[in-house]
Amino acid sequence: MRFEKEFNTLKYIIKKSNRVLLFAHTRPDSDSTGANLALKYHLLGLGKHVDIGCFDPFPSYLEGLFKSEQFLHPDKIDFNSYDAIIASDSVERGFADVKNQISEDKVIVLIDHHPDISFEGDVTIIDENYSSASEIIFDYLEFSKGNIDTKIATFLLTGILGDTGNLQHSNTTSKVMQATATLINKGASVSKIVNSVFTNSKISTLKLWGRAFDKAKINPKNKMIATVITQKDLDDCDATYDDIAEVASILNTVPETSFSLVLSERKDGIIKGSLRSEEYKGVNVSEIAHTFGGGGHRLSSGFEIKGKIVEKKFGWEIM
Repeated sequence: MRFEKEFNTLKYIIKKSNRVLLFAHTRPDSDSTGANLALKYHLLGLGKHVDIGCFDPFPSYLEGLFKSEQFLHPDKIDFNSYDAIIASDSVERGFADVKNQISEDKVIVLIDHHPDISFEGDVTIIDENYSSASEIIFDYLEFSKGNIDTKIATFLLTGILGDTGNLQHSNTTSKVMQATATLINKGASVSKIVNSVFTNSKISTLKLWGRAFDKAKINPKNKMIATVITQKDLDDCDATYDDIAEVASILNTVPETSFSLVLSERKDGIIKGSLRSEEYKGVNVSEIAHTFGGGGHRLSSGFEIKGKIVEKKFGWEIM
């Protein structure tokens, strides 16, 4: 099995640790959330004390599916009170900002499917050929013969469905389908997950999507389809950052486009760029993200820049 040595080491680390901190990435999506929750309940089942750290709160659109879950802001975490820290799907998106607060005697485990990692942990489990961090956690639980009950299966399938676009993206391999079948057999409900992640859209979400789609433009030279979402759009639609999540993926389905770009205003004068493409389109969006100091997977990447979106009569500018 891939990562047999690393999985054995992780199993040993978990066995020897009493207190474990997990870490989710900023603006956590269904994969980061699902992977960390699955690992949390696996560890709880082993009698461990477990917390999940994150710079942002638990995603509101998943509250109906996963009740009473919460993340701890790093300001409230004593990192050195834990025996081990496991960063899943967050290595360059949040965890890198707290790594210097962790003493050298603490064990750090990195689990990710994004290849742009600038440092290593004591155990590094990173492979861009995985669809999601949740798929890696699934493989680890299968390898270690961990109990996958209905709750853990639901967490993992939520992450897998989220990062594969409900099994529609090109990262949906036969291995992903086998994992999905196993998780369904363990009791995970596809309909409940899809209703929460993909189809249970609030009116505020639909209003925001309408604005984003109305402003979308296609560049005839590179076939990029792009749109912008300003803070005013969010305020006018009574929407949140969570409502932006699927816009790039939906725009990427427009025929005869090569990739999608969504620029959205965030706090503190930050503009987030979200890029999506598909294997058959032949565009590596991580290379575009690198240009702006970001990174990610070749088909799903992002970046953040300072600025403000100024809308003009025939387009927009970043100021």
